[in-house]
Amino acid sequence: MNGTTDRTARNEGAVRPFVMVLRPSLARRIIAAAILALFGGVCLEVLALRPPAGPVWTVVLLVAGLGALWLAWRNWRASAVGIVLHEDRIEDTEGRLLARIEEIEKVERGFFAIRPANGFVLILRKKGPFAWAPGLWWRFGRRLGIGGTTPGRMAREMADVITLMLEKRRKGQAER
Repeated sequence: MNGTTDRTARNEGAVRPFVMVLRPSLARRIIAAAILALFGGVCLEVLALRPPAGPVWTVVLLVAGLGALWLAWRNWRASAVGIVLHEDRIEDTEGRLLARIEEIEKVERGFFAIRPANGFVLILRKKGPFAWAPGLWWRFGRRLGIGGTTPGRMAREMADVITLMLEKRRKGQAER
């Protein structure tokens, strides 16, 4: 998909126009996965070279080490895709629907907002199932967080575009 030239996305064989694409930067992906893998490796190295005296700490180090390695792998895979903003929906570049524009109530991105790093949160009208793509997006209840390994400037631009789309929708409803 080439978001800079043709403004279309292929989904299930059909070509659909899109507004913008938010892709994680390679450097952020590498750093995030490397930090998690390093933490997992350190936990397992401590377990192997200086095993703790108690069995509880052995289990803690084993779970933390393997969990961090698993999370590094998940983060690397999940952040390989991007977020596509269409005029009527938000989905990832593999076609997974994250939210429809009509489901969005507001955009939160303030300093005290609980949001991903370099990202924003969409407050949706109804709750959805928990879903998570580490380093890219998460959905918890009525909140959809987008960001993490994405460039902050691009995420702010996407949040601005969504805010403008919501304002346009509100003005259209007020005129009726």
